[in-house]
Amino acid sequence: MREDEYHLDDPTWCRGCGLFAVFASLKKAAASLNLSPEDMAVITGIGCHGRFNNYFRAYGFHGLHGRPLPVATGVKLANKGLSVLVISGDGDAYSIGLGHFIHSVRRNVNLTHIVVNNSVYALTEGQTSPTSQQGFVSISTPAGSKEMPLDGLVLALASGAKFVSRGFSGNPKQLTSLLKAAMTHDGYSLLEVLSPCVTHNKVNTYKWFQSKIYDVDRDPEYDSRNRSRALALFQNQEKLPVGLIFREKGSSFDDLSLPGQIPIAFTDLKVEADRLNKLLEKFE
Repeated sequence: MREDEYHLDDPTWCRGCGLFAVFASLKKAAASLNLSPEDMAVITGIGCHGRFNNYFRAYGFHGLHGRPLPVATGVKLANKGLSVLVISGDGDAYSIGLGHFIHSVRRNVNLTHIVVNNSVYALTEGQTSPTSQQGFVSISTPAGSKEMPLDGLVLALASGAKFVSRGFSGNPKQLTSLLKAAMTHDGYSLLEVLSPCVTHNKVNTYKWFQSKIYDVDRDPEYDSRNRSRALALFQNQEKLPVGLIFREKGSSFDDLSLPGQIPIAFTDLKVEADRLNKLLEKFE
């Protein structure tokens, strides 16, 4: 498939929004993997990222706030042949959807989870989010946030994730590479994207991220197969690690629960009339 076959209307995101790079990188990754639109399903939550379904030519489902992961799990288990991607925001994944996030990590269904992290609730005019820095001033915390920020990658590693990565929308080349690696991983794969909100977050700008980023892909001594080493990266609060943080092989939930079975979407669901009538008689 050509990259332009994944493009519909021009997105309506703010000029300079990091989502443009995520969108472009996803198109390139899908095209380079030779995926046809009918081979993909993109499940989104509530937030600016939710507009992906309007612009990306594939099956799509725009779900409730914090609920895209259970929807995607059902889609994947119903049709193992689909390449299923979940796109969340930091609030969508790490706040109202936090329970689904942790259990999806440990369940290890074969899907790709992209968390677009801009450290603010951008769609609703810029409230403080779970990843906002302590002291962050917004319309919901005018005196500055009193809470410590949450790091979804640390939670994922601690919950047993087998693929954890982080990209930056200011580096779309690396982002495309990470997307391809995540989409070809067998099992749950997490790709968090540091994505500046140019309208509502004047602290975590492109320049701010560039001054903080530590790219593990450029470190020849870094071993992405070492979970302890991966967790140790996050001890340095002055640096933001990006790249392929951790990867290991393991059986996915799909392989363990549906070995060699026909996907649910293609099974014969014909009703057995006699059995149904006997059940109905019990309720008369």
